[in-house]
Amino acid sequence: MRDYDVCGLGNAIVDIFLELEDADFASLDFERGTMRLVDADEQKKLLQRFSEAHQELRLVSGGSVANSVIGLSQLGGRGAFIGCVGDDRYGLHYSEEFSDLKINIGNPVIVGETTGTCVALITPDAERTMRTCLAVSSHLAARHVDHQRIAKSTWLFIEGYVFANPETGQHAIKEAIQAAKASGTKIALTCSDAFIPEVFGDAFREALVQSDLLFCNAPEAMAVTKTANTTEAFEALKTLVPNCVVTDGPHGAFVRYAGEESHVPAFACHPKDLTGAGDMFAGAFLYGITHGYSPAIAARGANFMCMNVITQVGARLQQDAKSLWAEGLEDRRADDVGG
Repeated sequence: MRDYDVCGLGNAIVDIFLELEDADFASLDFERGTMRLVDADEQKKLLQRFSEAHQELRLVSGGSVANSVIGLSQLGGRGAFIGCVGDDRYGLHYSEEFSDLKINIGNPVIVGETTGTCVALITPDAERTMRTCLAVSSHLAARHVDHQRIAKSTWLFIEGYVFANPETGQHAIKEAIQAAKASGTKIALTCSDAFIPEVFGDAFREALVQSDLLFCNAPEAMAVTKTANTTEAFEALKTLVPNCVVTDGPHGAFVRYAGEESHVPAFACHPKDLTGAGDMFAGAFLYGITHGYSPAIAARGANFMCMNVITQVGARLQQDAKSLWAEGLEDRRADDVGG
């Protein structure tokens, strides 16, 4: 048995959550529901504005694939992660949190650099509007890839956002895939966002043909396959990758894994914050398939964990994950409307 179930490779970001009323949000003049990349100065000004207004900021260490590894570890899985943080207060917070979570992240701190942050503004309609400063997280390069940690893992899980940095990130992905292939570690890939296969399609597809499993939502699946709907996209993915999961919000998930194919309904709920739904699904699904659950049961458990994440604020599950997993597998009331 290997030391880790999953080793993630991705942007190490500290999420900074803030719940805003509509009037306060309107004063920012941001387009609702968007994610924009900003530079360090712009992010600093935004954080200063909230700090001066004495609004409560909640810090949670994450990043897309990091959130998946955290979800897996909360369920009892063994996780590792490869990413970069600075030696500022956010970077030290990140390192300490991952140590508490018992996730092996090696030594990610780069002296004299600024840690990546994502300000997530949550409005009453459960929408999130994000301003992300990648900072040192975008410096993730081939030299940071720990071959040993990958070799000790059953799965390597690659974050799609890393493709958005051709200068360094794409080299890190190539290095990690090479390490995984050399050690017989399976490779899972996530799109992260539809713009990744659209804008960085060549590099993404190069990684996809070497992957064992793809996670994507419906718009991402359509972007990868250039199809018109979820069903067509799921069918078309057969020719591109051996296993795939396409999540479709309230319409559940389409799963093809280890020769089994199924549609797994979602659980009905009233979302409060959609942050991290896909991240939690991937982490929980990977937990399931590395702990003896069938693909359909793993997806069912993942849907239930997803539902619990989107009915709270933030991507980090605040309840006992193991209890929820057990509850999700017992509860037969899933239907095609909700989370």
